[in-house]
Amino acid sequence: MAEIYQKEIKYWPAPNSYSRNIPINGPGSFAEDRGDRHHCGVDIYAPSGSDIVSIEKGIAIDIGIMTDPKIHSYWNTTYFVAIKNEERGIICKYCEMLDVVIRVGDKVEAGQLVGHVGTVLNFDNIDEYSPSYIQKVKENGNSSMLHFELYKDGIEVDGYSGGNWFDKEKPENLLDPSELLRSLVGSGL
Repeated sequence: MAEIYQKEIKYWPAPNSYSRNIPINGPGSFAEDRGDRHHCGVDIYAPSGSDIVSIEKGIAIDIGIMTDPKIHSYWNTTYFVAIKNEERGIICKYCEMLDVVIRVGDKVEAGQLVGHVGTVLNFDNIDEYSPSYIQKVKENGNSSMLHFELYKDGIEVDGYSGGNWFDKEKPENLLDPSELLRSLVGSGL
């Protein structure tokens, strides 16, 4: 019986987030139109260094660098971890992390610490030549966040960079994580 109960437990991925409101349109929302690209996930703003936990049980299938100042000077180095749900096969990708505290192949329990919120943007390197959506983030003053993505198959996306896709059509394997995140809020978390 305890195992069945564990399967039903879900956790908010950034327990110390400033808000649990899921952006529907505009900055940080899924599929936000950023001119030449679209946003692959939902941004959950939280203090840099605060905990990121797995929303459900799964296995870590990939870890890597998410953003790197060698690509864009206004980025800091951040990381991602992809965790595949054992039952449904859905993959949660936790991004823009300061660090990852698990390894590929690790089994992860719901609510388990997987890393910490990173500071994705270096405000000192954002200027009038930076993309407008980057300038808006600087104006809002929030550079630390969990960028959360959801996939039905593998996490490979053609033309992917820094949490965005560059094609006109949404990649088939990319899912809108908004409903899943809203269900966590609606469950009283």
